[in-house]
Amino acid sequence: MISSLRGTVIDISLNAAVLECSGVGYRVIATPRTLARLTRGEEAFILTTLAVKEDSMTLYGFTDSSDQEMFTVLQKVSGFGPKLAMTALSVLNAEELASAIAGAESKSLQRIPGIGKRVAERLIVELKDKVAAWQPAASDDATAGQQLSTDLNEQQGTAGVSEHVIEALLGLGFREKQAATAVERVLAETPHADSSQVLRGALAKLGPQK
Repeated sequence: MISSLRGTVIDISLNAAVLECSGVGYRVIATPRTLARLTRGEEAFILTTLAVKEDSMTLYGFTDSSDQEMFTVLQKVSGFGPKLAMTALSVLNAEELASAIAGAESKSLQRIPGIGKRVAERLIVELKDKVAAWQPAASDDATAGQQLSTDLNEQQGTAGVSEHVIEALLGLGFREKQAATAVERVLAETPHADSSQVLRGALAKLGPQK
């Protein structure tokens, strides 16, 4: 099992990074918050969780052990796979998820695409007693998102932002047409939004999927 990676960051997109370790490049799926802490060309250390299926092996990466632990805990709930767990952590970090679950804030949880009322209630019932370890902390999502978005915007421009956000949504399991429509709506309403804002806006517009 691959539990962590240390190597040079050779590529970063909105939903993944590639780390070269001893000549081998490992593609790691991660949230914008995690990716924003990486710098292309520099060495990085990432905690990883390997998801194994019959036809694939996927690495999910975290720079925050709390997010990694929450990623694992979420999957203990029936119907919650790694993609949905990563989607949840793209909208709310571990502390925010724990707060919503502990406070029985069903509507907050339903902001996550893929989580409808029934799934939100199931999360609350099954995990309420398991999230006490997460203490609320100040979130640096906005700062991290801005750092990632600035880099991508400088390289790609508005068209590139749209392309990268759609790619990120496809990586989270959404259909291309569905993702493109959501991104177009966000950009029509906020044409100067950066990539992080577009991603969050698109996730919000896609809404809970039942």
